[in-house]
Amino acid sequence: MLTMIGSLKGGSGKSTVSFNLAVWLAMAEVEVAVIDADPQATLTDVIAIRNEDGYEPLIKTLNRKKINKKLSSMADEILIDIGMADIESVKKTIKICDRIVIPVPPSQADIWSAQRFIKFVQAEIGDKKMPDLLCFINRADTHHSVRESDEAAAALIAMKGVKFIKPRLSQRTIFRRSFSEGLAVFELEGNSKAAKELTTLCAALYPDALI
Repeated sequence: MLTMIGSLKGGSGKSTVSFNLAVWLAMAEVEVAVIDADPQATLTDVIAIRNEDGYEPLIKTLNRKKINKKLSSMADEILIDIGMADIESVKKTIKICDRIVIPVPPSQADIWSAQRFIKFVQAEIGDKKMPDLLCFINRADTHHSVRESDEAAAALIAMKGVKFIKPRLSQRTIFRRSFSEGLAVFELEGNSKAAKELTTLCAALYPDALI
């Protein structure tokens, strides 16, 4: 299956999500490969750190030039981290992917951005079969008195053309710390709240690939 991790805005956490999903799948003994189609190359950098330090499982990467109709034969699960600065890779990926996962931080600007991204995808697909569009709250508030994440979730649930995934990832320091070390959050601190959140999200996205 080809899964694009995408959004219009930078800073939504696409690379962090892509990396953690890839490690989780690899640990579940799923043949997984990633493509970094974001010119910022953050995903490329973190995988390079992981592989250089010898952390297992190693993560297989593919060149963005491999984005074509034959891509699905190169691994059982392929994750494509896109960046809008490379619009051609984005358009190619939209046309061949099975689904698009949209991380949405809890702000009105990000809700509007998600709406525009969905319209962009729909315009690119036209009359062809639409990939599944899934969204979830990323970088959610951790304090119970802050309501922006719940409000954003309600807005996404009501949004047409996209399925809302209930599991959310919170704004936690461990995501940045583990990423900088080339580790998934559940590798660095397996019993942390972040690890439990990530595992729940992975299970929702890949119910047949459980660690």
